[in-house]
Amino acid sequence: MAEVINMPRLSDTMEEGTVATWLKKVGDKVEEGDILAEIETDKATMEFESFHEGTLLHIGVEEGETTKVDALLAIIGEEGEDISSLLNGNSGTEVSKETTVEELEETQDVSGVDFSGASQDIPEGVTVVTMPRLSDTMEEGTVATWLKKVGDEVEEGDILAEIETDKATMEFESFQSGTLLHVGLEEGQSAKVDSLLAIIGPAGTDVSGIAGNFKVGGQAKQETKTVAPKKEEAKPVAAKEEVKASKPEVSSSNTSGRIFASPLAKKMAEEKGINLSEVNGSGENGRIVKRDIENFTPSAKVETSSTAAPVTNFAIAGEEGTEEVKNSSMRKAIAKALGNSKFSAPHFYLNIEVDMDNAMASRKTINALPDTKVSFNDMVVKACAMALVKHPQVNTTWADSVTQYHKHIHVGVAVAVDEGLVVPVIKHTNALSLTQIGGAVRDLAGKARNKKIKPDEMTDSTFTVSNLGMFGIESFTSIINQPNSAILSVGAIVQKPVVKDGQIVVGNTMMLTLACDHRTVDGAVGAQFLQTLKSYIENPVTMLA
Repeated sequence: MAEVINMPRLSDTMEEGTVATWLKKVGDKVEEGDILAEIETDKATMEFESFHEGTLLHIGVEEGETTKVDALLAIIGEEGEDISSLLNGNSGTEVSKETTVEELEETQDVSGVDFSGASQDIPEGVTVVTMPRLSDTMEEGTVATWLKKVGDEVEEGDILAEIETDKATMEFESFQSGTLLHVGLEEGQSAKVDSLLAIIGPAGTDVSGIAGNFKVGGQAKQETKTVAPKKEEAKPVAAKEEVKASKPEVSSSNTSGRIFASPLAKKMAEEKGINLSEVNGSGENGRIVKRDIENFTPSAKVETSSTAAPVTNFAIAGEEGTEEVKNSSMRKAIAKALGNSKFSAPHFYLNIEVDMDNAMASRKTINALPDTKVSFNDMVVKACAMALVKHPQVNTTWADSVTQYHKHIHVGVAVAVDEGLVVPVIKHTNALSLTQIGGAVRDLAGKARNKKIKPDEMTDSTFTVSNLGMFGIESFTSIINQPNSAILSVGAIVQKPVVKDGQIVVGNTMMLTLACDHRTVDGAVGAQFLQTLKSYIENPVTMLA
């Protein structure tokens, strides 16, 4: 059965896309995972891969042409298959008495949906919302939290859910207005991009046939049902019953009579045997969320009895066990990316010690100015950008047959978040002042920690800085953030005896370690880069010119 491929939404703000290059032509065989085309969005030009296998039967948008998101892009099916009915607006089976495939493409978010699986009419005003592709490498998403429930009114621009991708947990807003009629994934569940996520339409509309019969992304029919949570009544525990023998109540009561927790947190608590009344919530209004369960450490309890017999024999207290925690999409993406980098790029490391006395004095003077705040990390980032201008070999990407020299300098800054690590990117860093870099770093780091950062704010870095100095780490090595050719590890400023003008005095030093990809950066090139970098940091006035 032929599959209709629509123009994908490759960024959260994308409304239309331009086909920059087709990597397949009509008649070519297509395997799942093959790159079909390069799509130019409002953010960047991205590769678009196929989620289907077969023969490319039709191309709906030629190179250089632009079309709306969800408009017909291509058709993949069996070689020689008749697709005239699809091109003429009739899928060959009854999708709707009045609605054609083209009309659905213009009014609904149905990317990747095979309409041949639909067995009932699409009611007027109903919109199928699919799992969005929120990053260029995202293959599947996990619903972290639903911010709307079935029956709620939804306005265009409302946040429907928080979606955990391979890059970060991001808010997903609705592009339609109506009532949330169906939820295709519960909190904690994962699904491929373009799988059924929700259905929005007029209140009271029966969408059971749509939800039960759509085939999504070429997969088997999705039988997703929305089940109202069962109410649990607290069961009294006998007075002499030991606490450890009773199963923790997921819906236990606190002083206000109710515990606020996400469904995923409740499920995890039940599986781990955690009493929610003992957990402090870090979510909005004290709501218990996933991270609270993951970070929960039960307090030790000692049972006493006035009639207990003397203990004459004892065993060592404690228990053995192994707990399995499902890897998040971000954790898996970090493992994949860094594993590929470490085992594909031949790393070598260079260390240099920097005198920080002048930098400390300069920072104190700069920060004395009104409304000005510059960190040592900002100074390092600025110095890196200026050093990259003088050493373009470091600002490169290895691409097998060629080495790509980037004319732009975009420095990524590693930021730790609850779920792992993200790398916000300061675009055109060399053109920014110290205060501008400081403001950009604080803004992007705040967005990353609050799950507000956008995909385009984490892409296209040409060099990366990782700083663990604030944790007291004096020296460490990092894995290259590909496709970069190098990453700088920044240690803590340490006060120690140093030799100046033949005299031993108290000085302040900082250790820098540069990890280089030997395919693009030779030892001498890396060493010269570090010498230039050291010169800028030790003489901050040169960065103010």
